[in-house]
Amino acid sequence: MAIPATQIRRGMVIVFEGDPVRVIEFRHHTPGNLRAMVQAKLKNLRSGNSFEHRFRAADSIEPASMETHDLEYMYDAGGTYHFMNTENYDQLEMDEEMLGDNAPWMQPGMKIQAEYYDGRPVGIRMPNSLTLSVVETAPVMKTATKTASTKPATLENGVTIQVPEFIGTGDKVRVNPSTGEYQERAK
Repeated sequence: MAIPATQIRRGMVIVFEGDPVRVIEFRHHTPGNLRAMVQAKLKNLRSGNSFEHRFRAADSIEPASMETHDLEYMYDAGGTYHFMNTENYDQLEMDEEMLGDNAPWMQPGMKIQAEYYDGRPVGIRMPNSLTLSVVETAPVMKTATKTASTKPATLENGVTIQVPEFIGTGDKVRVNPSTGEYQERAK
């Protein structure tokens, strides 16, 4: 069911030139005496390429019919990540390129949601936060406060993030995997 281009919204997945693309940003623009248009930044879910396209207001677009399945991450083997579908126990492989920036955050037993288009996975949704241990960081400063400066800390999965000065080695921290930002100290 086609919809007008003026109904494009951020996060929507549409079919563009035969491929599923996610709308990253959009701006409805009506310049002076010209026709209205929608300027959109799109990301191809198959290739991972980002590009911009200008839709006329009169253009119609086709929303992609996406399925989501709950998967559990099991292990990786040489850049190939293995998952199990928790609904029917099918096993699935994804390469590092398909996971993109999410690959370093994968931990055995982690539950994620995979988006499917035409029966094939095209992307994943990570949880909003992960709890990880700090394995290496500078010593704790006695006078450190919550609003003090930050320092680099290496987490158990090998990712380095910025944490407040009062975080020490062995502490557990909650991190947003989509931005790589420290959220809070975990209990």
